[in-house]
Amino acid sequence: MKRFIKVFLWSVFGLVLVLGLLLGGFIYKITNGFPVFYETEVPEISFPEGKRAVLLFSKATGFRHEESIEAGKQVMAELAEKNEWFLHSTEEGGVFNAEQLAKFDVVIFNNSTGRVLNDEQQTTLEQYVEQGGSLIGIHGAGDNSHHWDWYGQQLTGSEFSHHPLDPQLQEADVVLQPVPDSVVVTDLPASWKHTEEWYVFYENPRTKGFTIVYSIDGETINPSGNLLWMKSKGFGMGKDHPVAWYKSAGQGRSFYTSMGHNANAWKQEPFVKLIENAVNW
Repeated sequence: MKRFIKVFLWSVFGLVLVLGLLLGGFIYKITNGFPVFYETEVPEISFPEGKRAVLLFSKATGFRHEESIEAGKQVMAELAEKNEWFLHSTEEGGVFNAEQLAKFDVVIFNNSTGRVLNDEQQTTLEQYVEQGGSLIGIHGAGDNSHHWDWYGQQLTGSEFSHHPLDPQLQEADVVLQPVPDSVVVTDLPASWKHTEEWYVFYENPRTKGFTIVYSIDGETINPSGNLLWMKSKGFGMGKDHPVAWYKSAGQGRSFYTSMGHNANAWKQEPFVKLIENAVNW
């Protein structure tokens, strides 16, 4: 009997240890990215003349939103055909070299999470935007796994805290805000219902010089991200909860939306139109 109890206790201990290691590994991956690797080989790209060049970058070393990433690739290909853009879709960071990046009008981080570019490539993207390029981030592109000060300041304006867990996906009315730039809001509805994993940031980007395009009433959702022993994520952003915004960055521009967690977003006409407008802006 004693031997049985001893074996049982050691089995329980082993199971708890394995589960703890798995949970720890998962948390590390979504907050830092793992495994982290950088591609430096310069790709061969033939840029057609007279077309808006769009770089769709979908690499993720943090949490990978597989469903949304793949849906985004398909919809962006359709938008490229509709608008006669030249679309280069890749998950390889070698394209972030000064010569090739300068030929793109827009760079889109399609749910790109974690450390995805080396220091030199990051600097190249910073210079690209500061000198007149456009950077667009979708959903996971704004989480806290990038560890890149310039990127956070220019794209989201505030540090990501958490997303709701009870439940994770919640419906809310997405409401258009007064926006001075007509291109960004062309043919967008005044409001629409959308079910999303609503990101919570520590500060409101409205107070950081960003122009808000869409927001939700944060008091209509349960923003709590508390889980088990983690009790510090029970807060939200309040009634004014922005979900899409933009700003000037040097001579360039940045646009970000926290929407786009899963493929459902890419089936919503207002969301797709929002991304289309951001590219054409």
